[in-house]
Formats: sequence, structure tokens, C-alpha cells
Amino acid sequence: MSTASKIEWTETTWNPVTGCDRISSGCDRCYALTLAKRLKAMGSQKYQADGDPRTSGPGFAVTVHEDTVPEPLRWRKPRVVFVNSMSDLFHARVPDAFIASVFAVMAVTPQHTYQVLTKRPRRMRALLASDAFCSQVGAAVGALGLGTAADRAPLPWPAPNVWLGTSIENDDYTWRADCLRQVPAAVRFLSLEPLLGPLPSLSLDGIGWVIAGGESGPGCRPLDLAWVRDIRDRCASQDAAFFFKQVGGPTPKAGGRQLDGRTWDEYPAAGQRARAATA
Repeated sequence: MSTASKIEWTETTWNPVTGCDRISSGCDRCYALTLAKRLKAMGSQKYQADGDPRTSGPGFAVTVHEDTVPEPLRWRKPRVVFVNSMSDLFHARVPDAFIASVFAVMAVTPQHTYQVLTKRPRRMRALLASDAFCSQVGAAVGALGLGTAADRAPLPWPAPNVWLGTSIENDDYTWRADCLRQVPAAVRFLSLEPLLGPLPSLSLDGIGWVIAGGESGPGCRPLDLAWVRDIRDRCASQDAAFFFKQVGGPTPKAGGRQLDGRTWDEYPAAGQRARAATA
């Protein structure tokens, strides 16, 4: 079942994979890891397998959920969907064939807009630029049983309703954007959250949307709004949409969402159309 999301830049979440492993400083206070521990204690079936305590935690082992993959086929009203808010689709322990099945469902539900975010853009680049993977997606579409092969139009690639993004928390990880630029995508986006430092090395070439935000929760690391202003101004100069999610603090809403007296809720042109369709 999809879940209505409190994340400001999306509408709902879809988690065909759950669980992950921390790989960089932006993962240190992962909300999904904390939530998985709580869901395990509540008896949620998706969160009973424990991950490596050095990098993961209770209920947070990487687990694929075959029964969850077809969910969007049953949604009638168009939605903006964050894919795997509780995992990373491109984690090494998620099989290629499973990723292909997720992309197949996204491809045959063009009424929805999907936002796929990863901290592992090297694998995303390797798969999505591969003719072999594209063929796997085509085969997975066929396995869905939606009419005969003669009925199906050629698979559009990249899928026009799938946005691909990567997370960057400080200047040590701006290389992730370089990988993303090499991935075929309708929209490429960056999540600079939690933003833990300035990003002087970041290029926004080929990026259509940038989300920025501070960390929240106990022990959160502070956000300097000068870092955010620099990103906002660079977005404006390069015609990239800018979305400021939060200042952060002890709770997500503690610092508010304003920057210089206003909120910044920009979306790329494709996002504006998608949100209009779901209104």
C-alpha cells in the first residue's frame, strides 16, 4: 500500500524495497533507519529483518517486496510518487531484475510521476545506460501481462514520467552529480539534504531541480543559510528549479521553511504539470 507523505516535495511513497546501509555522513541520522526500528517493534511485516549493526539496524536489512511492485497499477488518480523513501533502489543487494521490474511498472503507468533518489549513482549510471538493462525492463513489461506484445507500444527510454536524482550532503560528494549527468533521464534532480557544508565544487549543468534542506532531530548539525543562498542563486542563473525544504532543528518544523522572507517551492516544468494533474 502506498503512503501519503509528509515530505514537502512529493505526495506519496512507494517502497518495493526496504532497508539500507549508511555510506556517507548524510546517513548518520537517517530518519528511515529510526522509523524501521519503530516499525519492527510494532510488528510490521516489512521490517522484521535486521541489518548489519555497523551500517544498518533493527528492521532495516535490505529486503525486496515482490508483492509491492504492482501497487501503482491499481492507482487510478495520478500521483507524484517518491520511490523507496525507506531504501535505495540501487543498493548492491537489490537484484538487477528486480530494479527492472520496478522500472517496468513506472513505464506502464505514465499517469504517475516517479521520483527516484539514490546515494549510489554509479550503479544507477551503469544500469540505466545499458542496452541490456533496457531489454530487461522490456521483458518485465511483458511479464506484467498487459495485453499481447503486438498491443504494446515501443518502450520509451528514458521514461518521460521518471525523474532520477542523487543526494549530496557536502563538497566531498559532488561527484555524485557528475554520475547523474551521464544517466538518461527526463528530469535530473539533486537532494542537498541534510546540507552539511558549502558546495563550491558542485556543477548544476544538466540538473533540472534542486532540493535543499537542513538536518532535524536530536543532535542535528546546524545549517548555514549562506550555503543555501549560494545554491538558490546558482539555480536562478542556470534555470534550475529550487525547492527549500526546511531550515531544520530539533524537529523538522523547528526552523521553518522560509529563506529571506519567503518559501521556495519551485518545480521543473514537468513537475508543475504533474502536480496540476494530481490536484
